[in-house]
Amino acid sequence: MTVPILRLDNIRAGYDDSIVIDGLNLVIEQGEVVCLLGVNGAGKTTTMRAVTGLIPLKFGQILYNGEDISQMPPHERVMAGICLSPEGRQVFPDLTVMENLLLGSFNRRARRTRKDSLERVFTLFPKLYERQDQAAGLMSGGEQQMLAIGRALMGQPKLLALDEPSLGLSPKMVGTVFEAVQTIARSGITILLVEQNARAALTVAQRGYVLSAGRVVHEGLATDLAESESIQKAFVGAAFSAERVRPSRRARRAALRSQGGADA
Repeated sequence: MTVPILRLDNIRAGYDDSIVIDGLNLVIEQGEVVCLLGVNGAGKTTTMRAVTGLIPLKFGQILYNGEDISQMPPHERVMAGICLSPEGRQVFPDLTVMENLLLGSFNRRARRTRKDSLERVFTLFPKLYERQDQAAGLMSGGEQQMLAIGRALMGQPKLLALDEPSLGLSPKMVGTVFEAVQTIARSGITILLVEQNARAALTVAQRGYVLSAGRVVHEGLATDLAESESIQKAFVGAAFSAERVRPSRRARRAALRSQGGADA
């Protein structure tokens, strides 16, 4: 029996005296894409911060590949392969794209593969290669999101934590970002995805957890959650009214070619 890459056992966490997640249990298997859904304040980002060590646990255990990392500091979790693309992107605006990317490979393990990692990021996001000498603060929101994901990939993640990657992006850019998430997943990297756009998240995930008031209230296959009327109404609401993720023109043309059709 394989050991899950991540297990949260009855964790409780929050800020100062405030408890945001309380008794949360979650399991992610190797190679899975798992999404966390729920309305604002449900505890999604707090869960992500607990997993990456940015806030301490008040109770419970976090197991990574079977090892208790509950007390492990954030930089050691990065060394172990847990890499975060944070909510709001949080790029360094005065540094260039290249400098931002190199900061993502500061640990010894990642430095050894820095050249290969850069090649992978530039293949995934060609715009970053074109803008590598540009200050990150001069890029669009979508380009900064590419940079935030690319910076996390530079850390050679085994578990990639993506916190609200579609936040504030145009529908076209949302499609681009989630196409990249699918490509990353196909490479074998496990992904924990926090996302307000439930439709987009359930398009790329295999399984999902729905949070409410810091607890898991529903879990299941992404296809089942996407079709559940009660979950749409009670826990996700307007997020499900969003347009489905639309593939890029390049992806649509490739699909049509594979079917022997013409570009529409």
